[in-house]
Parts: sequence; structure tokens; C-alpha cells
Amino acid sequence: MSKLFSLLFLILMIAHLIRPFGLPGLKKRGDFWKIALAALVVFSLAVLIRPE
Repeated sequence: MSKLFSLLFLILMIAHLIRPFGLPGLKKRGDFWKIALAALVVFSLAVLIRPE
């Protein structure tokens, strides 16, 4: 599942660099780092929630 999230966030970051999404907070190409920050949060939550 983490590989799927990794691939999804990578695709989102590349797509945002090509054409910004225009969402609040994601209007410039330089804002792609915010997507990476969201990915870091998602991965951290996945590690915390994992029952192992």
C-alpha cells in the first residue's frame, strides 16, 4: 500500500510541476513541496496506525 501512495504522490507532484492545480495553496509551480509534505504526513500516519 505504501508503494501505491508513493507512486500516487509522485504523479501528483509531477503533474503539479507541469500544470499547477489552482487549488488554494497550490497555485504556483513552486508549491509542489506542499504535496511532498502531505505525503510525509500520510506515511507517518500509516506507520502509527499499522498494528505491527
